[in-house]
Amino acid sequence: MFVHHPQHARVRELVASGAIGELRTLDAEFSIPVLPEQDIRLRPELGGGALWDVGVYPVRAALHLLDGDPQVAGAALVRAPGDQVATGGAALLRTGSGVLARLSFGMRHAYRNAYALCGSEGRITVDRVFTPPADHRRVIRLERGGNHEEFVLDPADQAVATLRAFAHAVRTGHHIDTDGPLRQALLLDAIRRQAS
Repeated sequence: MFVHHPQHARVRELVASGAIGELRTLDAEFSIPVLPEQDIRLRPELGGGALWDVGVYPVRAALHLLDGDPQVAGAALVRAPGDQVATGGAALLRTGSGVLARLSFGMRHAYRNAYALCGSEGRITVDRVFTPPADHRRVIRLERGGNHEEFVLDPADQAVATLRAFAHAVRTGHHIDTDGPLRQALLLDAIRRQAS
C-alpha cells in the first residue's frame, strides 16, 4: 500500500526536477524487533522469513523510485542459531544506468523504516516510509550544497489511498501498475537465489 502514499510522488517529483542532481544511490531499510517464537512469520511451511515479510518493502521502493529494471548484483540472508527461516538480509541492486540500491531488512533488529536517495548534488531522506500513521504529517528532507530544506506534507492515509486507486481502476478499467507485482516477485526470487 505504501506506494499510494503521496510522499513518494513528491520524492519522485523532486528527483525528476533535478533537486539532487543525477541520482546515484538508493538506501532503503525496513526492520522490526524480535517476534514471538510462535509468530506466523517465523514458520517456514508458510513461506515465512525476513525477505518475504519486511524485505518486500525496500524491494518495492527500489522498483517504485528507480528508472529501468534493477538487477541483483549481490544478496545475503542471515539466520540466527535456532531460527528456521532467515531473519535478516541485504541486497545490492543495479540499474542499467548504474544507479545502485542498497536494501536491508530484518526481523530481529531495532525498528527502522526509511529510505534515502543520494544524487550528484544532494540527498533526500524520508522516515516512516512504509508504515506511516494516517494522522502523521510527513517530512521530506532535502540536503543540497550545505543547505537543508524540509517539505512538510499534510497527513494522508495510505490504506484509503490504496482503496481509492483500486476503486478507480475498477470503475475505469485503467490499471495504474499492472506489471509491478510481477516485477517485484521476480526480483524477490532473484534475491533469494543470489543469497543461496
